[in-house]
Amino acid sequence: MPPSESPHITLMPMDVEDLRRLTTSAVAEVRKRIPHGALPPPHVVARALSQFDAGTPALWCMPYLMVATGRRAIVGGCGFKGPPIDGRVEIGYSVESSERRRGAATAAVAQLLTLAAGTGVVHQVVAHVAPDNTASSNTVARLGFLKGDAIVDADGECVVRWVYRVTV
Repeated sequence: MPPSESPHITLMPMDVEDLRRLTTSAVAEVRKRIPHGALPPPHVVARALSQFDAGTPALWCMPYLMVATGRRAIVGGCGFKGPPIDGRVEIGYSVESSERRRGAATAAVAQLLTLAAGTGVVHQVVAHVAPDNTASSNTVARLGFLKGDAIVDADGECVVRWVYRVTV
């Protein structure tokens, strides 16, 4: 899958072999190239590999690295949490703490919206945001997501459901 780009952030799909290395003793090899704060957490790696191995297309399950184009620095990660179900897909994203407040999340989420809309099968994009995460709430609000109810997610955490309606 080719990279997706904005003026200052490029989304680079993670290599499946790098994801597999993150579950083995070869993790140090990956950490030499990708800053720790930009690596997907273990549960995201496990979910992505499980879905990929079950035949889910890479678009819907493989994490993307956020690359600051001018500096060629990896500043975070994002992606879809699985394939669309009934026209709805969920996203996740994280920016390395030292790189926050520079527009990386906004640029990356905007690109995920474009990717989802381009498939023709997604009608809604969902982001679950912790109620106290003002920066993330501002990011999705800025991009046109509508704030929904607080819910308890699959991990048992209280989050606010934000929904973006894809227009054709």
